[in-house]
Amino acid sequence: MLRTINFMGVRNVAFGVTLFLTAMALFSCFHKGMNWGLDFTGGTLIELTYEHPADVMKVRSQLTEAGYHEAIVQSFGATTDLLVRMPGEDPQLGHQVAEALQKVGGDNPAVVKRVEFVGPQVGEELRDQGGLGMLMALGGILIYLAFRFQWKFAVGAIVSLIHDVIVTVGILSFFQVTFDLTVLAAVLAIIGYSLNDTIVVFDRVRENFRVLRKASLIENINISTTQTLLRTMATSISTLLAISALLFFGGDNLFGFSIALFIGVLAGTYSSIYIANVVLIWLNLSSEDLIPPASTEKEVDDRP
Repeated sequence: MLRTINFMGVRNVAFGVTLFLTAMALFSCFHKGMNWGLDFTGGTLIELTYEHPADVMKVRSQLTEAGYHEAIVQSFGATTDLLVRMPGEDPQLGHQVAEALQKVGGDNPAVVKRVEFVGPQVGEELRDQGGLGMLMALGGILIYLAFRFQWKFAVGAIVSLIHDVIVTVGILSFFQVTFDLTVLAAVLAIIGYSLNDTIVVFDRVRENFRVLRKASLIENINISTTQTLLRTMATSISTLLAISALLFFGGDNLFGFSIALFIGVLAGTYSSIYIANVVLIWLNLSSEDLIPPASTEKEVDDRP
């Protein structure tokens, strides 16, 4: 028989860690701000292909010498393909940068495959719609859990998800990782992952209320979390291994997406134990909360 781990015995310490991480994340978001990508701020994207493998550092120095100091150069797909991102509102900027690179190409000239311009108004709309989509996802989760379990479970899950998003975004802000649409997709994926992890624990807590009738809420949570621990660890470790492969071998284009997912999976695993469950304790969940309300309709007497 698996020995029960006293997870809730250190819940006050975990609460202090949670407050510290959340406060630091919020401070970074408001003090340093987000490093918004061109998807949100607007700018120009240029895709280049070379005859021979391109040197990213050399291309960056060529752009700096040409006066484009804010250019971001990334490898893209094959070793002969590069992606250049430039802030600015001039639709002709992409063609000017491409011409500058073609002039200094030497024996490895660049060929422009595509030039895209994203206006700042479009970027602002994407940012607003992304935030709205995140709020709608949280609202839908709250309604689902309130009907699927009970409103106290819904509150615990939402607090846990908000923590995961704040910590992830705060760390990205602190290290000034570029926040583009791929990172936004990662944040939305984190919400789904963390929710799934939390529901597994909640479902076991609800089942154990029927089995462990004499156990207190804290004992129930400790037993339920211990019973689901192997499943949680297997899921988290396998997911982190896959994300690590993307992080180290996916290139610059997937770096923001991978690091956001990596942070989110760690935060989600932690919050499903030490935030969602602790909220249940604060709200004093009991077996009576899971009993369906009695019908108020009067029974009809069919006897003659």
